Amino acid sequence: MMSRMLGLVREMVYARFLGDGIVKGAFDYAFMIPNLFRRLLGEGALTAAFIPLFKRSEAEEGEARMWENANAVISALLIFSLALIGVVMVGLSLVLALGEFEARTELMLRLTRVMFPYMFFVCLAAVFMGMLNARGFFFIPALGATLLNVVMIATVFLVLPQIKGGLDVKIFAVGFAVLVAGVAQAFFQVPFLYRNGYRWRWVNPFNHPTVQEVVHKMIPGTIGVAAFQINMLLTQGMAFFIEGRGEGSIIASFNYAVRLMEFPQGVFGVSLMTYLLSALSGLVASKDYDGFRSTLKDGIHYLSFINIFAAVLTLVLAEPIVQLIYQGGRFTPESTHRTSLALMSLAPSLVAFSYVGTLARGFYALGDVKTPMYISIFCLFVNLVIAAVLIQPLRQVGLGIANSISSWVNFGLLVYAMRLKLKKLDWDQLPMEIGRIFLCALVSAQAAWAVSRFGWWAAEPEPGYANRFLAVFMPMGTAGAIYWTLSHFLRIRATRDLVETFLSFRKRK
Repeated sequence: MMSRMLGLVREMVYARFLGDGIVKGAFDYAFMIPNLFRRLLGEGALTAAFIPLFKRSEAEEGEARMWENANAVISALLIFSLALIGVVMVGLSLVLALGEFEARTELMLRLTRVMFPYMFFVCLAAVFMGMLNARGFFFIPALGATLLNVVMIATVFLVLPQIKGGLDVKIFAVGFAVLVAGVAQAFFQVPFLYRNGYRWRWVNPFNHPTVQEVVHKMIPGTIGVAAFQINMLLTQGMAFFIEGRGEGSIIASFNYAVRLMEFPQGVFGVSLMTYLLSALSGLVASKDYDGFRSTLKDGIHYLSFINIFAAVLTLVLAEPIVQLIYQGGRFTPESTHRTSLALMSLAPSLVAFSYVGTLARGFYALGDVKTPMYISIFCLFVNLVIAAVLIQPLRQVGLGIANSISSWVNFGLLVYAMRLKLKKLDWDQLPMEIGRIFLCALVSAQAAWAVSRFGWWAAEPEPGYANRFLAVFMPMGTAGAIYWTLSHFLRIRATRDLVETFLSFRKRK
């Protein structure tokens, strides 16, 4: 939550500083490229393949062997990442030296060259975080992600005022801030690993059995875990080359919407998925498949309770939310309208992305990385086809619709595949539980719409901050009270569990 809150502050600062124009679009697309490799190598396929092996070696071979395996994987990451960075940096330099590009394309390529080394540091940070998670530490590793936001916010306030020139010059300071943040994220984890018994030493990764097994599993898992990021890269690549034909940047408007959608996803969904990979891997290692089914079902239930409510509120309150968070400076009321349309088109995907991430962790814990890969390849093409059809007439809304449809298709296919793999899921009651949750969310969303529509703040075309705050939190608070009351009345399990958890914390104190 701390990381996501700071992330929202960062986006608020960027919105006022950059708006949703071409410079912001070039920066977003350039940053997406090293960020894609982070998801592929760091938070995605590498950790998904490595953490179950890390847990297994701890249980079967002891800590000494576990740390040796970790060092072998990190040594392999070091070799591969540095080689890739060298090739990309040389390639980009040659392309820029020999080619002739329009201004926005050249800006994007130059920013990519600045930020690409971020990939290595943030991949290293993700592996360190996964190691600490597997050892039962979650708060401190997650806190490391806040450093990216702190560094980038500080850059806007402290460094940019000292730089002369326009946005196309100042944006490079933000690019170098990304590199500094990556270094901080990586080395922030080291003292905590050291206290836990880890010691770095070079282990030759060539022909190392753990490295070979990780590579074998992560190659198909690369697409399986990072399908969303690959979709984003390819579809926004299409957007980058057509966005000059309308107002604002398609990429900038869409990414501002994605950041807002990722807030509830990151606060609860990613946190739960981080825990589930480690927990489900432990259950598989002990061959407790009944516990595996039950834990996976609980994860889907809790995600439904939080994210269905978040999705319907995002759909109903998209424009007031965007206005409150972003509007000001270079982010105009027209920018608010463009971003809110993108956010509404993305809202249905919030629940599906959570489900897909949870089920993917279930497959990885079972040692199956190929099934999610095949499904993701299919959904990748579904997304690309829909985006190619819709992006020209609908711009950022077309991207949102394509992502929403493909994410729900992905979820449906993963459920079918998991049922085949486990023979039974014991999820007979789950559809009814989710149906009751959706009913509660629908009623509360109607109440939120009524309060938002008929409040006195609705009459102001450009309300002040006080009325912007009320336009979001009065409907949201009303909806929340109704949602909780209805959930309690319908005996939705999550409400009971949350109350019991809260009371257990009170008793510990």
